[in-house]
Amino acid sequence: MHLSGALLLLTSLVPPIWLLDAYGAAPADDPSADVPPFVLIAVAVFGYVSFHVAVQIPSGLLGSWLGRNRTAGVTYGLVLAVAGVLTTALVWGLLGARGTAQILPLWADFMARGSLAMAAYVWLSRRLRPRPVQRPAAG
Repeated sequence: MHLSGALLLLTSLVPPIWLLDAYGAAPADDPSADVPPFVLIAVAVFGYVSFHVAVQIPSGLLGSWLGRNRTAGVTYGLVLAVAGVLTTALVWGLLGARGTAQILPLWADFMARGSLAMAAYVWLSRRLRPRPVQRPAAG
């Protein structure tokens, strides 16, 4: 899970749309409304850490468990299905009914960033999975 969390954090090098919108939202004639840029970056990092704990870790564990005897593609699909449901619950819980216009873009941003990181998690978990020991036939 550390790999997927680190990759999720690295995706913040491409800032999300909501962060760019928030940076330019303060009116130019009101200096008290300005938010220092480090606060916006801290909010984004906190959002990614929250997403990692609330969505990535449970979906990685549950999806890997559900896909334990299946191909990597099926396992990845299960991980993304669980992540999609958990991301919907997280975004809906944050924005509620009043933010229905912002739910889809925020959900898509989290899912796009999370799907890259979860692909690395599925790949690594398949590589590190213990292989059955091949024993020679008796005789």
